[in-house]
This record gives sequence, C-alpha cells and structure tokens, in this order.
Amino acid sequence: MAGAPARTESVGTVVVAGAANLAIAVAKLIAGLLSGSAAMLSEAVHSLADTTTEVLLYAALRRGARPADHRHPFGYGKESYLWALLAALFTFVAGAGFAVTHGVTTILVHEHRGDYLLSYVVLAVSFAIESVSLARAVRQVRRASQRWRTTPRHFLRFTADTTVKAVFLEDSAALVGLLLAVLGVGLSQLTGDELYDGVASILIGGLLLVVATVLAYSNVSLLVGRAVPGRIRREIEDELAALPTVQRIDTLLTMQLGPDDVLVAAKVDFSDDATGTDIEAAADEAERRLTDRYPEIRYVFLDPTGARPGAAGPAPDPDDPAPAG
Repeated sequence: MAGAPARTESVGTVVVAGAANLAIAVAKLIAGLLSGSAAMLSEAVHSLADTTTEVLLYAALRRGARPADHRHPFGYGKESYLWALLAALFTFVAGAGFAVTHGVTTILVHEHRGDYLLSYVVLAVSFAIESVSLARAVRQVRRASQRWRTTPRHFLRFTADTTVKAVFLEDSAALVGLLLAVLGVGLSQLTGDELYDGVASILIGGLLLVVATVLAYSNVSLLVGRAVPGRIRREIEDELAALPTVQRIDTLLTMQLGPDDVLVAAKVDFSDDATGTDIEAAADEAERRLTDRYPEIRYVFLDPTGARPGAAGPAPDPDDPAPAG
C-alpha cells in the first residue's frame, strides 16, 4: 500500500514541526518574560500550543495506523481524526484564548519592562526555524498532490490526511504570527505606546482562532464520514462502468475510513446474460483497477442489482469543483 510511506512521511513532518515548536516556545517565553512584550508572550503560548498539537497529531498517526481486528473490522483510521480534533480544540482554547486575553490586558494596563533587542533576536531565529519546518510540509503537500493528480491548494482543501494539513496551516500561521509580533513590538518601541503590542497579541489570537476552526471543521467532517472528492468519485465511477458485462452504476458510495483508507461500495446493473462467474471476474477486476489507480482504496464492494430507472447516487458536493481539463 502507498499509504504506509505517506504515513511515515507524515510522522516525520509532525516530529520535525514538534521539535522546532518546542525549541521556539522556550526561546519566546524567555524573551517575553525579560522584555515584558505581550506579543512575545502570546507567540510563546502560540508555539507551546503548536507543540502540544504536534504531540496529539503524533498520537493520531500512531493510533489511527493500528491494523483492523474483529471488533474494528475497518481499522482505526477514524480515531486519528478524533485526536486531530482534540489538537484543534487545544489550539482554540489555549493558544487563541491566552493571546486575546493577554493582548486586551496589555492594552488596558499599558506596561512594559525590559529592552526589545532579545525579542528581535528570538523572532528572527524563530522565523528561520519555522521556515524549515514549513518547507518540509510544503514538500509533502506537493508530492501528495502529484500522487492524487491535483493541485496543492485542492489537495489541502480536500485531503483526508489532516495531520499534514494541520502542520502546514500551523507553520504558515506561525510565520504570519511572527511578522505580527515584529510589527507590534517595533511600533511599541517607536511610539512608546504598548497599544500596538497588545493589538498584535490580539491579532495573533485571531489567527490561531481561524486555523483551529478550519482544522476542527475538517476533522468533524471526516469523523461523520466524508466521501472522497468529486473528481475521484467520478473517476471511480468511470472505471466501474468500463468493466465488461456492466450496464451501468445505479449507486456509488465512498467514504474515508482514515487518511490512507477508502471504502467503495456500488450497486451495479450487470448484463442480463452475465453469469455468476462473469460477475465474480468483474468484481475482481474492479478491485484490481481501483487499487492500481488509487492505492488508498482498501475495500471495494459490488452489489449486483436489477435495473432501477431513475436511481441516482448522492447529490454532488457544490464545494467540490469539477476537475480542470
């Protein structure tokens, strides 16, 4: 299965991001305490929240990769979405909540102690480290999008691998947060007004809120049972319709069982003269074709059915655009 290398790559991406965030969180915390900057302290909590998130994402990858057993015949893939959802909620509560609260407090109190030099040094080093982590996530996104024959943007929007999506969004948000912190600290130093430092902290909190909301929505959708993207569904339907003895596909259902596991079930109208042997051969050929094209497809079930005029599958997703070309 191609899913194993992809999962290993995701584990590496999460570990690199976690190690980077932990080192950055300690440096930011020291700088924030010595300088008294609200933006720096918010960035420290931001990095600490990201570190905790990476730990939860690592648990998601490990627990979701457990093999199927008699109590869970389709495996534990959906458990990875539960842990990823907890990671998103932690970012929402701890990261965004602290940043906004501390920013408001700074605006009201208008206090600052210490110098600014250490903050600038830590922010510069943090930017360099976060850039390395983001570069790794970008490389994984590009490779995965090529494997699925889609664009990186489309892959990030519809991917069932929420761990790489989380790392990409969190690292991107981290770089934006660092720029906001530099802006807030710099304006406070130039004007002598801590208002800008507090506003920067609030904006960092808002940024974390957006990321947490996007990730939470993605994981809830996958926990409920999301279908594969429309383009892939159409390609699956075309492959099944091209099978010998198949007249048409009455119903096609797909579901993401995990980041690397997809279930395909279809009601198929076979030719009237198809024998049991023909139907068995068609089912075997269907599984071979689909798994060759998409190794993430783990289960293929075909249900021979009689003609049902007017039968149709689920309504198309209006948010899933048709494939280019």
